[in-house]
Amino acid sequence: MIELMVTIAVVAIIVSIAAPAMGTQFANQRVKSTTATLDNALSEAKAESVIRRQDVTLSFDNTSTPRVITISGSDGDASTIASYNYDDQITLTSTPTDSVTITFEPSKRVDATVTYTICDDNTSATPKQVAVSKTAIITNQTGGSCS
Repeated sequence: MIELMVTIAVVAIIVSIAAPAMGTQFANQRVKSTTATLDNALSEAKAESVIRRQDVTLSFDNTSTPRVITISGSDGDASTIASYNYDDQITLTSTPTDSVTITFEPSKRVDATVTYTICDDNTSATPKQVAVSKTAIITNQTGGSCS
């Protein structure tokens, strides 16, 4: 019986040491997952603009529940082509700060160069950035700052 109590005490100590690190690990995974989602959504918007031969707009909304990335066409009714949800603990920001939307043109260009920063509510998580160049080249990297 004593051995069982000692074993449980040791396991409890190990779990209490590992718990904070696991929280950071989960936060980093949320950032990584949202980065992949944003990267895929940007790629889809770029491809749709070429296929449809019209401007296609991508936007995000940090205030909705669930939080959403939306791809819309520029036809008469601006129909939604696709939408992607991302975790409520994630915040997307863009630079320049007024670039909540980006428009892909059929000529494989965008209306403005934008860098998106993906941050988690857990401030110990490592932020990531997704950049879109004027020629619609999409890259992602670790970095950025979360406020």
